[in-house]
Amino acid sequence: MLLLAVAFIVAFVLLLYMVSPLISPKPLKLPGAHVVVTGGSSGIGKCIAIECYKQGAFITLIARDEKKLLQTKKEIEKYSVNDKQVVLCISVDVSKDYEQVENVLKQAQEKLGPVDMLVNCAGTSVTGKFEDIEVNSFERLMAVNYLGSVYPSRAVIATMKERRMGRIVFVSSQAGQLGLFGYTAYSPTKFALRGLAEALQMEVKPYNIYVTVAYPPDTDTPGFAEESKTKPLETKLISETSSVCQAEQVARVIVKDAIQGNFNSSVGSDGYMLSILTSGMSPVTSITEGLQQVVCMGIFRIVGLFYLGSFDSIVRRCMMQREKSESADKTE
Repeated sequence: MLLLAVAFIVAFVLLLYMVSPLISPKPLKLPGAHVVVTGGSSGIGKCIAIECYKQGAFITLIARDEKKLLQTKKEIEKYSVNDKQVVLCISVDVSKDYEQVENVLKQAQEKLGPVDMLVNCAGTSVTGKFEDIEVNSFERLMAVNYLGSVYPSRAVIATMKERRMGRIVFVSSQAGQLGLFGYTAYSPTKFALRGLAEALQMEVKPYNIYVTVAYPPDTDTPGFAEESKTKPLETKLISETSSVCQAEQVARVIVKDAIQGNFNSSVGSDGYMLSILTSGMSPVTSITEGLQQVVCMGIFRIVGLFYLGSFDSIVRRCMMQREKSESADKTE
């Protein structure tokens, strides 16, 4: 009886693997495609641009710092695979003026053709305890991390619908799946991208447009190095429970998932577990993916509870140490 059950499960899984390609989106071909990367002058954005360029894409880089953009352009051009490839640089703040964002993307499309893939990677971070973070920081992060993805996406979506094809990528964070100590200003902006992506995917799927939400872990980038300078002790100790990834590794995974049209993009075992745990009502691009979520969610929830308990213990221990130190200072 047990062997019969195992045989049935194996047959069912094999059937899913055979059927899933039929319901999965057709992969996007990058050679000759026009890829726009916001926040493309450094970090993950730059590595995504390089990865796409290596595969024959035409690149539009968008960022605020013109000097860094030109430096990145030279670096990317070293990876050309043919003489026709172009790297276009546009200096603009994607979070401030929608009309300006719309205009520069029109200009980019006039030069390099319609946008085949938009990667929203522009973002920033502020860490600190809730009561210590300046109120205007909450507003600034929501503008950059959320509206900075809304505006470019809004500017290209009509053309993608007309062409019945396209990819839109939102680079969130593992802090957009799990709220952590010190990220009360940052996490909500990254959580917001998930809601935007789910709603947008439902709208554009009939037009053969697929949305990807990437949840990179701590990644070795200039932004991460700057953020680490102001992290509270609790945040640093919690971060030590996972390893820091290289930007090139993260970029390769994001580009691969975006090409395939996968909704969720994660890196490493922790990322896979979080994607399963937070899948909720998010779309799937294969029956196999849905089956994995159904089978693994309960097990991963148990593992997740141990993580949460560990995080709570770290926060409590830091609080007790801080209070003990303050008490000692008063008695001196």
